[in-house]
Amino acid sequence: MFVRRIVLAVAFSLAALVPAWANPMLLVDRSNLAVLYAEDAGQPWHPASLTKLMTAYVVFEELGKGTVTLDTPVTISKNAWNQAPSKSGLKVDSSISLKDALYILVVKSANDVAVALAETVAGNEAAFVAKMNDVAQRMGLSGTHFVNPHGLHNPAQVTTARDLAVLSLYIEQTFPQFMPMFGTGVVRLGNARLESNNGLLEGFAGTTGMKTGYVCASGLNIVATVDRGGRKLLAVVLGGSSARERNERAAELVLEALNGQRQPTGQNVLALSNSVGAAPVDMRSRICGKESEAYVKAQQALFPIGMEGQPSFLTDQVAVHEYTAVDLGRVRNNIAMPRPRPPHTPTFSTPLESAALKGPVSPSVAAAAALDIPMPRPRPADL
Repeated sequence: MFVRRIVLAVAFSLAALVPAWANPMLLVDRSNLAVLYAEDAGQPWHPASLTKLMTAYVVFEELGKGTVTLDTPVTISKNAWNQAPSKSGLKVDSSISLKDALYILVVKSANDVAVALAETVAGNEAAFVAKMNDVAQRMGLSGTHFVNPHGLHNPAQVTTARDLAVLSLYIEQTFPQFMPMFGTGVVRLGNARLESNNGLLEGFAGTTGMKTGYVCASGLNIVATVDRGGRKLLAVVLGGSSARERNERAAELVLEALNGQRQPTGQNVLALSNSVGAAPVDMRSRICGKESEAYVKAQQALFPIGMEGQPSFLTDQVAVHEYTAVDLGRVRNNIAMPRPRPPHTPTFSTPLESAALKGPVSPSVAAAAALDIPMPRPRPADL
């Protein structure tokens, strides 16, 4: 008790040095869209590399339309190569298959590959971003706007925890065949080992995905999906002061639901409102600026889970899924190096308009129907 009082006293003294901030967090039951916990879920926030969830979705949709295939070569242009890290390590004019590019995009969060995919699918970044914003509008993501396909900071690139949850539901329920990409922990490319930053994949049993992101202005973000104890849960945590905090808070939300500490709030994630027109929070001074040392120490004192000598929620021994990508070599005049691949048979063929989230999973949300927001489809029972 004495030690706990000391910890709390330190936490309060450190927190007084920097402005207090409650970061957005959201916990959703994916089986029925019930909100189990929501804190500032509609607060505008910079997505960082969570942007790539939409980048992937747009590519999935183009695959469904047949404009590209999983074997389509994706070439690293000079423009793509010039992007800031995180990067794939591929050279200018080198090429990989679109399937391999998606794995590298999702697992390594490679910004060069995000641009290369945009150029491959839409001809240029601007045209691809227009597709991203079109999808966001059709999904009813009223708090979301994209400026680039990678998530490197732009003040106008904004989303909310609510919108990220809805986007993640679309990915899972419209294109479930691609979910293994988001549950992959390592991509091998030549001699390189490209690793995911999602610590739940290797330390929290039942984690199936999805994505992390970080820039100074956003702090450390995560969307995580977990299938465990007969439950299908989705957690969103934005603005963490460290990867430890971000990952542990997401795991804590899930465990609280599994332990019965988080019950349905009576809200449906589709019916949550966004603070449209509000300015996004800029975490730069807290994460990378002059306030960062005091802010991070205050966060550590208030939430020490996972620090040295403290308990952790990420103690499971989980086998990490790996995927091997292949550098097809340099490409000139759109002629790629040959690489035999098995024929690809698409498992879907319809775009969002007819393959949208709908059905009896949550038929009671009349408000969503009135806004023409499609509903998630029921999923097959686990065998």
